[in-house]
Amino acid sequence: MKNYPVIQLKKEKERSVQRFHPWIFSGALQSFDARLNDGDIVQVTDNKGNFLCIGHFYHGSIAVKILSFEPVEINQDFWNDRMARALALRQQLGLVNNPQTNCYRLIHAEGDQCPGLIVDVYDKTAVVQCHSVGMHQAAASIAQAIRQQLPFVEAIFDKSREYLPKEYAADVQNGYLYGQASNVMALENGNSFGIDVEHGQKTGFFLDQRDNRHLLTHYCKGKSVLNTYCYSGGFSVYALNNGASEVVSVDVSKSAIALVDNNVALNFADGQAAHSSVAADVFQFFKTENRHFDVIILDPPAFAKSISKRHNAVQAYKRLNMEGIRHVNKNGIIFTFSCSQVVDKAMFEATVMSAAIECGRTVRILHYLSQPADHPINLFHPESSYLKGLVLYVE
Repeated sequence: MKNYPVIQLKKEKERSVQRFHPWIFSGALQSFDARLNDGDIVQVTDNKGNFLCIGHFYHGSIAVKILSFEPVEINQDFWNDRMARALALRQQLGLVNNPQTNCYRLIHAEGDQCPGLIVDVYDKTAVVQCHSVGMHQAAASIAQAIRQQLPFVEAIFDKSREYLPKEYAADVQNGYLYGQASNVMALENGNSFGIDVEHGQKTGFFLDQRDNRHLLTHYCKGKSVLNTYCYSGGFSVYALNNGASEVVSVDVSKSAIALVDNNVALNFADGQAAHSSVAADVFQFFKTENRHFDVIILDPPAFAKSISKRHNAVQAYKRLNMEGIRHVNKNGIIFTFSCSQVVDKAMFEATVMSAAIECGRTVRILHYLSQPADHPINLFHPESSYLKGLVLYVE
């Protein structure tokens, strides 16, 4: 193994590493070379000098993100191996060479033992999103590993700037690591979507809702559907393609409304889709909308990204679910979600229950929802579980 700079932990601070948690916090560090730079690869030992792990260093709260619990060299072979193992899982899930679905998450950060790295595949285009300096510095090696494991990929786009520490990101530009892509088209369970990998939200599409969009197809035939925070219209297209009598898509972003309109047109070239879109704040829409719907999707962005914002987030989730419950027809269905990591499943369910109590309607839970299997949850890193949702039956 290469002689990487050594970081020594304080006494008994090695316990989380021995439990395979992939983060080491700055308060656990006993000593390290002051000349270390953000992104440097380091080896970590306990206070007696015994090897613990290899990882990326950062001058911040999370001081080390662990790449390996074995003494290995972080070289091209390492990245090739990580990519091969991730691909093997997606092949087992039936997502690779699937004639009905050509988009999936290839690398899910800690869930694939690559903390700080996301790789999404849309047909022949891969999008790399680095959330740490160390991962971004390895982007060229990561791109090479993608090309080795997925030879059909014709373009790799690095979309990391918005997710990196500000000082480092100041000198970073998003751009292609390989090839060039235009008019990226994705197929998901037979539904067609145009993907804006360069300017769209996240990597261009919310792949984590694939299974939940498919579940919606069992509830929308002949029903009126309201899709709030619709972004590019994933739930809307699924509903229309599976017999919904009407779909209304709402998002405050005019660019998102343009995306959903384009995606509806992709699937209904004859213009026969019973779809309307509204560019409006969702809470304002509910305030002025008097009609009711058979099915409502509540899929907001994260209302809280830190513990300090959690109380306000819970209140926002409560208000949103109250509006949903008030606007759904008798015996109606609500798909409600939270992607805020700081709001756990129990807290989210309690918040929805509080909203139901306020509304005075009988509400039953039909399904507990989560992220799909190509967004695997590291058993030793519960933080990698972030998406939670409920399907409600409202009388």
